[in-house]
Amino acid sequence: PPAVRKRILRDQKPLRGRPGASLPAADIEATTAQLAKKLKRNPSGREVVSYLLYPRVFEEFAHHDHAYSDTSVFPTPTFLYGLDSGTETAIDIEPGKTLIIKFLTISEPHPDGHRTVFFELNGQPREVNVLDRALEPQESARPKADPSDPLQVAAPMPGLIVTVGVQPGDKVTKGQKLATLEAMKMETTLYAETDGRIAELLVKPGVQVETGELLFRFERVAETAARI
Repeated sequence: PPAVRKRILRDQKPLRGRPGASLPAADIEATTAQLAKKLKRNPSGREVVSYLLYPRVFEEFAHHDHAYSDTSVFPTPTFLYGLDSGTETAIDIEPGKTLIIKFLTISEPHPDGHRTVFFELNGQPREVNVLDRALEPQESARPKADPSDPLQVAAPMPGLIVTVGVQPGDKVTKGQKLATLEAMKMETTLYAETDGRIAELLVKPGVQVETGELLFRFERVAETAARI
């Protein structure tokens, strides 16, 4: 419907024809060189295409791969949920080489917040100290926005705050970009629905939010002037 289209596009003109036809041609050679510099190795063709399509997501994946190596060799249930005490899993790290890992138990927390994990690797006892993140202080619950209050900006969906374009005290106008939210590899821009001033900012880049949580609180500029 025209009203919905206008709300989504705002001042942008709608695309006519195939969306990809209006995009500039990708410079594969330049992108390959750029990615090689980031990875400190020659990337594969698949990695170059992945970087072109989802640059930030691919960079996060590359960072994870550098920190933890290739975790795709783990069986999916083991990777997502871990092992119960006394259970084991088989991991094929290369053709003809399989690691049998049996989880034994976990120690009580150490004063520094770490725990010792005891396990067997191909029948040999092993142990490693890991940080128990459950012992770290949790962030306080973010309040929910009042849907009847036009001066409150809520998260429209669960996702990750990517960018924040305003700070407390900033004067904003209706339609101004406030923040960018990422969900399912898609980025959504949050715009100001009214004129005003940022009275309170409750999020920052990298914070995970849930639907309906309060992100920004506005105040009328006239109200601010009256108090001054």
